Amino acid sequence: MTQPAQAAQPQAKPVADKRILRAFIARRYLAGSGIEIGALGTPLDLPPNAQAKYVDRMSLDDLYREFPEMAQRRLQAPDIVDNGETLASIPDGSLDFIVANHFLEHCENLLGTLRTHTAKLRKGGRLFYAVPNRDFTFDRHRPTTPFEHLVQDDREGPEKARAAHYLEWATLVNGKQGEEARLHAEKLQRENYSIHYHAWDAAAWFRTLALGTEYNKFPGFVAHFELNFHEMICVLVRTQ
Repeated sequence: MTQPAQAAQPQAKPVADKRILRAFIARRYLAGSGIEIGALGTPLDLPPNAQAKYVDRMSLDDLYREFPEMAQRRLQAPDIVDNGETLASIPDGSLDFIVANHFLEHCENLLGTLRTHTAKLRKGGRLFYAVPNRDFTFDRHRPTTPFEHLVQDDREGPEKARAAHYLEWATLVNGKQGEEARLHAEKLQRENYSIHYHAWDAAAWFRTLALGTEYNKFPGFVAHFELNFHEMICVLVRTQ
């Protein structure tokens, strides 16, 4: 007797894991001693010949209070509490690498942050960044940040555009409208809530890197640029 055909079983959809490519690229470029800024629940998987201390703007207890949605996750305990944009506690020329994944979009003065990070590196040091791709995140309704805006932030101070950033976040990310949006934006600003001040798709971020290294007279080059699911990974190498 012919056996009835078995119904095809649905195949489990593979889970995208951004950590795999990050780790592969880290093994190619990172060695020595460095820091990782804002690791939270996904610290970079470093190669055996690289060691990092972890930097965040608040203590571990404060991080859990700031991000209650991560209460069930294990967050990386900071070794150093410092502002990742200024790194005042890190001596210049003292690091072999800086890792900052999903951090640059939170920086009010991106170009100033890149200069600071460069200054902390030794000759041959590397900057390893992952930046969210606007097209695949909650930033997808926002316009990409033009490079000229970043120059204005650097030259005139980010305070000038701060209120507009919060209002854009309230309307295009949080979905508020009119007076509700204005009040929500003012509340977030009073709380110094860490929003994405800037947003880029792949083309805009590539252009920002090219123009930003030229603007800052970066003493090196962009060694790597690659798309990784919903983010973009880049590595900059300091040669002088």
